[in-house]
Amino acid sequence: MIINGTVFNKIRVDLPKTNLIIITSDKGFLMCGALNVNIYNSDKLKDRKVLCGSVLGVKTYDDLLKGKLHEVSDAFKELGAYPGMRVSDALYLLS
Repeated sequence: MIINGTVFNKIRVDLPKTNLIIITSDKGFLMCGALNVNIYNSDKLKDRKVLCGSVLGVKTYDDLLKGKLHEVSDAFKELGAYPGMRVSDALYLLS
């Protein structure tokens, strides 16, 4: 998928009773709520400035693309991302 000239990769991992869905660029990634964004705000990882966000209640890529951010890393907040932001707008920040 290409947005604003940036190639985004889609990753899906089938897990027992759930799926892990991620859309990623060279700058950062957005994912379903199966992973914890706040790990990237911890003292051990904060200096990496990982740009990421999560969206709850998604089962497909389309659900993720139509969703709104639930959590965002501190580094992503510095770029202007925030909880409640539309994923389409967040992807623009990662392009």
